[in-house]
Amino acid sequence: LPSAFLDFLKENGLDPSIYIPRYIRLKPGLAEIEAELKCRLNKVDWLPGFFAIQSHIQIASTNAYRSGKIYGMDAASGAAVMALNISPGDHILDLCAAPGAKLCMISDILGNSGSLTGVDIAKHRLAACRTMLQKYALGDRCRLFVADGTTFSLLPLRFMEWNSKRLWRDRKHARKAKPELIFYGKDSGVVGLHRSELGYDKVLVDAECTHDGSFKHIQKFEYWGNTLQRRVLDAKRTNNLMHLQLLLSNGFRLLKVGGSLVYSTCSLTISQNEDVVEQFLSKNSSAVLQEIDAADNWHCKSGRIPNTLRFDPKASQTSGLFIAKLKKV
Repeated sequence: LPSAFLDFLKENGLDPSIYIPRYIRLKPGLAEIEAELKCRLNKVDWLPGFFAIQSHIQIASTNAYRSGKIYGMDAASGAAVMALNISPGDHILDLCAAPGAKLCMISDILGNSGSLTGVDIAKHRLAACRTMLQKYALGDRCRLFVADGTTFSLLPLRFMEWNSKRLWRDRKHARKAKPELIFYGKDSGVVGLHRSELGYDKVLVDAECTHDGSFKHIQKFEYWGNTLQRRVLDAKRTNNLMHLQLLLSNGFRLLKVGGSLVYSTCSLTISQNEDVVEQFLSKNSSAVLQEIDAADNWHCKSGRIPNTLRFDPKASQTSGLFIAKLKKV
């Protein structure tokens, strides 16, 4: 790890020498593939469907990976999805969908019900999401939009609620909408509606942040000169809450009354996590922090705010991740 980042970890009380295994997720119902990977798959006892392998194991060249039986995903990221408490028939919005592992996991859990809308501002990154959905045969109930998550406004279709005249009107409106539709699963519903009384059942805002909690990400900066200092460790960037606040606010706006939103980042900083949540709660009386029921057995610790959680290499043997769950009342 770069020396500047080692100093950053020391300031935040984290030991960079802690070993973090690599995690993979198996599609439900598939047999173990230890023989092909030539290593033992260690079941993650606190997170269904996840297995830990040694960090040097390469999976991209295996038949299991190419055929869509496994994909790499940090266990902490899987916890963020589990915090949504997805139910059959849910209409779910993933407001920062790329690179797509969480999107695939959500689609996998939904199965043959509900719908999933993925949004990302970068077209090439969202195209990678599309490739993943097709590779793992998980795209039938998913639609993907290239759009700014801070202003995205298309709502899900509530199946069987609209007559044919309204469906025609919504298709006409969708052609004029700014978001660019780049993937449309055959069972994902009509493109969108503008109705204040409708909204998504669940929203995931895994916000674009400085990524300082991901050691794998930080290692890429070793050869990038001052890019690490500029993109990760610069106080002006880590303390800039505006983009994160806008993402959280828009995600909450698109949530139906009674629905739940999970806000997460892979940052270790308080400014991008607890500070964002506290500021949002101070301005939104209809938002309340929820206890994450699924977290009873998770290997994590409490955040500075009650009912928020933090994963880090020491407590969890995962990358760093912050999770807060909000309900609209």
